[in-house]
Amino acid sequence: QKEEHNAVAFRVRPDANKVEIRAAVEAVFNVKVASVRTASFEGKLKRMGRFQGRRRDWKKAIVTLQPGHKIELVEGA
Repeated sequence: QKEEHNAVAFRVRPDANKVEIRAAVEAVFNVKVASVRTASFEGKLKRMGRFQGRRRDWKKAIVTLQPGHKIELVEGA
């Protein structure tokens, strides 16, 4: 969690939109969300011997919380 910006990053489904992400975070963590920013990433190509595979596409959501709200996360568990 970025203390100075009160932001938390989540890995979300690639088809999730900002409205769904905001609603889910507010419901699960019981906080108020100020903004949601998203970034989509393509899965990397990986080789296993002579076979080629691909990792999944994924999306990162950076959720900024309103002042006075905080998500308590356990770090290094």
